[in-house]
Amino acid sequence: MVNLDCKTNIVSTDNMPNRSPRPSSSTKLSVLVPPPPLQVQDLSPASDTACTAYEHYLRLPEIRDLWNKVEFPEWKNEAVLKPALHALEFTFRFVSIVLSDPRPYANRREWMRRLESLTTSQIELISLFCEEDTCTAPIVNIGESGGVLTREGSSAEVWKLSEGEDATVLVSQISEESLLPRLATWRKSENLAQKIQYTIECNMMRCPYTLGLGEPNLSGKPSLNYDAVCKPSNLHSLTKTPPDQSNVNNYENRTLFTTHQILESWIHVAQKLLIRIESDINSNGFATASTNCYILEQIWKLLAKIEDLHLLMDPDDFLRLKNQLDIKTTCETDSLCFRSRSLTEITKLSKNLRHKVPYILDVEVDPMGGPIVQETALKLYRKKDNGVKIHLLQGLQAVEAAVKKFYYSYKQLLVVVMGSVEAKGNLASVTVDLNDSLGRIFLEPTYYPSLDGAKTFLGDYWSHEGRGR
Repeated sequence: MVNLDCKTNIVSTDNMPNRSPRPSSSTKLSVLVPPPPLQVQDLSPASDTACTAYEHYLRLPEIRDLWNKVEFPEWKNEAVLKPALHALEFTFRFVSIVLSDPRPYANRREWMRRLESLTTSQIELISLFCEEDTCTAPIVNIGESGGVLTREGSSAEVWKLSEGEDATVLVSQISEESLLPRLATWRKSENLAQKIQYTIECNMMRCPYTLGLGEPNLSGKPSLNYDAVCKPSNLHSLTKTPPDQSNVNNYENRTLFTTHQILESWIHVAQKLLIRIESDINSNGFATASTNCYILEQIWKLLAKIEDLHLLMDPDDFLRLKNQLDIKTTCETDSLCFRSRSLTEITKLSKNLRHKVPYILDVEVDPMGGPIVQETALKLYRKKDNGVKIHLLQGLQAVEAAVKKFYYSYKQLLVVVMGSVEAKGNLASVTVDLNDSLGRIFLEPTYYPSLDGAKTFLGDYWSHEGRGR
């Protein structure tokens, strides 16, 4: 323990002194001496062999071809919405898998609760992308047919909003290939499917169009051309494990396979969003970048929720499947999650957003290590003369917290699902194994030391000068 008699280097503003006043000896500030900084090595994926086997198992190369194929060049959101809708369609298939599970010991009740919650979270994120969408989105033409349905549009519904010759007639298109309308007609799943459809209706209220998955569409909005964007029939042809693994006689294989297809879909969305955030910052679009940072934070939280689906898998079946698929780490310090090259990439990109802070604050980093970035951030926080920049900086730190929460949660998950040996260490111990790849991530010092220091001094200022105000 050490006693600090005063705080120095408080940045001067109109209402703040150059330094905090010296507190009396009776009010000395006591702090814990921090441990030496954790030496963090560059994050890298697992071996090429392990990563390739993982991608082959999930049929990722074929799915990525669907993600990367540009079919609507004028539509900016295609790059993020297409994989997001694929993840949603995979989730609909997951519902069918769970309800068709012949194992009497499967926890169907909790599975359905988790899948309903997961679907709701995905729809909320999809609606955030759609809210600011423009007329370039591929929507089904409405009102042009005058209420006459084409032969191939048998799934459409006609809405007549008024009477008389000038009546407004809308045609609400319902996807013919998606699994959700089919789940709504199956006795086992009709209640869940209807709840999902109402969730779509509620979350798409602020959007210029709806998804066209059988939701009520009470406002008579146009529908996204879901089948043209998502192509569910092509997607579902890739929802079976490769032929060389088709002999794995284990029903848990279906749940594991689908879980990771959903996971990889949202990781791809995060990749595209990170590129968009960097572009927005470089073009001074701080408001848009701030909004996208908070969406990215929610995606990281969604990734943790998807990983938590492993908790419902039967322990014996899952560990037998792990052996059947020969899933193992090739290095004692590696974790299974690093078989995903894309997960490793978005982790790096999320961390590298810290390099944008000086640009956002419009300052140059002092090559001598001076606190110019910290001082500028403190002035910004104190004067509040640019709220958009404050929102963006807060969003960047929210992303950092979400990244570290994900990896801490994943380490806990490994212990529960596979045992503490697979987790590489005893979580109850206060010591940190520097070779633990997961521990290095969530125990790493803050990505934003200047912002952290600014808030520390601001808190110290209010603790000494702000009493009674």
